Amino acid sequence: MTADERHPEWIVDPHTPNIARMYDYYLGGKDHFAADRAAAERVLQAIPYAPEFARSNRRFLSRAVTHLAALGIRQFVDIGSGLPSQENTHEVAQRAAPDARVVYVDRDPVVLAHARALLARDDNTTVIQADLREPDRILGHPELTAQIDFSRPVAILLLAILHFLPDDENPAAVVETLRSHLAPGSFLVLSHVHAGEVPDDLQREVRGAYGKTAAGDIIPRTPAEIGAFFTRTKLHQPGLVPVESWNPEAAPYVPRLTKAGLLGAIGEVV
Repeated sequence: MTADERHPEWIVDPHTPNIARMYDYYLGGKDHFAADRAAAERVLQAIPYAPEFARSNRRFLSRAVTHLAALGIRQFVDIGSGLPSQENTHEVAQRAAPDARVVYVDRDPVVLAHARALLARDDNTTVIQADLREPDRILGHPELTAQIDFSRPVAILLLAILHFLPDDENPAAVVETLRSHLAPGSFLVLSHVHAGEVPDDLQREVRGAYGKTAAGDIIPRTPAEIGAFFTRTKLHQPGLVPVESWNPEAAPYVPRLTKAGLLGAIGEVV
């Protein structure tokens, strides 16, 4: 989209960078504006391989959902889902299990408009507007509870979203609230940015770019801090690893994390 095109009424502010549209730009999509491209290019100046984060995270989603569907999971809640792209959660899940039910959760009206248009005729897939910072509202949303039975196993996906919650918003408590509603045999699927050995000045440049978005700063965390989100779950192989390396058939290993990227894992509620 260009600046002289008519902006759909659901766009809140095309002049403020939007993380979903920046992510779409990284993936090679078309749903972004000049402000999004400028912010994304600022990130690329600091970390040229940033688009590979997005592509690797998408592949991680596909592998994780396929793995869980093979284990019998038929209910998925994707929080902070972002703009629809290829290999969305419902497409992957329902390819493996046509009866799979999926609820997408996002607070961004840009995402909601796209997703609702895509899913208008899919009775097994629902899109709701809610904020990750209010997990109780998500869990009690009537459209979610109409689709998801929390007395049975559910997979909750938190992909590339928790790093937008600063420590003073207590992301660990948010995750624990979500996990506490899950029946044994449920799963937490999570990916999160880590900084590796990227110099501080480049980290500041990236964080400055994201700080201009409506979502605010992006907070890289250490592997230990990311691993702590999986409290009271059992990690499936290969554990917490770079998302591009996650494979359920791989043996556990300790990766060298000099390069910035996304770490991901699947934890089973026991």
